[in-house]
Order: sequence, then structure tokens, then C-alpha cells
Amino acid sequence: MKTATRVALAASLMTTLAVSLTACSSSSPSLYTLAPVAGPLQPVPLGFTTPNLLPSVIEVRKPTIAGALDRDRIVLSDSGYKLRVSATDSWSGPLIDQIPHVLAQDLAQRLPGISLFVQDDATATTPQAYVELVITRFARDDANNAVLEAQVAVHREDSDAPKISRTILLKTPAPGDTGAMVSALSTLLGQASDQIAAQIRALPPAQSQ
Repeated sequence: MKTATRVALAASLMTTLAVSLTACSSSSPSLYTLAPVAGPLQPVPLGFTTPNLLPSVIEVRKPTIAGALDRDRIVLSDSGYKLRVSATDSWSGPLIDQIPHVLAQDLAQRLPGISLFVQDDATATTPQAYVELVITRFARDDANNAVLEAQVAVHREDSDAPKISRTILLKTPAPGDTGAMVSALSTLLGQASDQIAAQIRALPPAQSQ
């Protein structure tokens, strides 16, 4: 083979490789977003949103999320001492932002008459109570169920007020692709908000000043 032919062939191969690498590097991951899910209303009786009874304004604080889950790529499963992370699918935004905003929307739908907002959102309103979460599981298990496990605390603004705390462990079948799992996780957040709404309604009366 002549030298000129070899050079032309090598240049052609390098061009093909460069185009292939560019195509691979330019492909974007699929982005997924959690969404609010409607649930049963737990309306607050008229006149109960007073300083001494139920709070009328509640802040949903940004959650503490287990380090293994706190990443851009979606964790597909967490079981058998093994974490499986998607190679192509990512969250559209950090879970520390998505989860409290979806939860606030879920709670607002279930508790008409109570205003809810997320920590650090621009507001001039002073909250009368808080919802706090620690998320420890938020993926599939080895039985192909979506799993949400969290420690939830609800308490009034007064730092000395007692907290209503509980561990929430919820599961629902989530066969299929990543979209099916994200839909199932959204459903579990809705179910968790059912329980949190009940915690809010069970808050003890505010202490007299």
C-alpha cells in the first residue's frame, strides 16, 4: 500500500472515530421529575387555624437525604448490599429541592385552609409550625417495589414544643422502566403526605404566652 493511501485511510478512520465520540458525548441523559399526587382531603374545621389550635402557616423544611441517594443520576435499586445507579437517567433537579416542593403541594391539597411553603422560598410569612424529614430509602428493592423510608417530625414554631415524630415505610410495585419507578415514588410521597397531614392535625395546642 502506498504511503499516500495509508495516510488517507488513517485520516478517514480518525475522522470516523471523532464523529462517533462527539455523538456519544453530545447525547443527553433522560431527565425525570417527581410530581404531586392527589389524595383524600383532611379539611380543617372552621376556626381551628388559630394561634392556639392548628397552625395556619407551615414550613416544609428541606430534607436530610442519605448520601447514597443524594446524586444526579437516579438510584434504581438499593438492596442486597448493592446500589444500582442509572447510566442514562438523571433527576431534573436535586432531590433536596424536589421532595419538599412536591410534599408541600401534596399537603396543601389535603389540608385546605392551611398555607404551606418550602424552606428558603421567598416569603414574608412567619411559619407557625414545621415539617422535617430524613430520607433513608428512595429506590427499588429486590422485589421490584418502590420504597420510601423516612423519619418525619412535625412541631410548632416554639422550640420547646413537643415534636410528633414517626418512621414512615411505604412500598408499591414499580415494574418497568425508570419512568414507572419515578411515578411510583411520587405515589409514595403522596401516601406519606396523608400520614403527615394527620400528624399536623394532631399537633397539641400552642402553649399560652
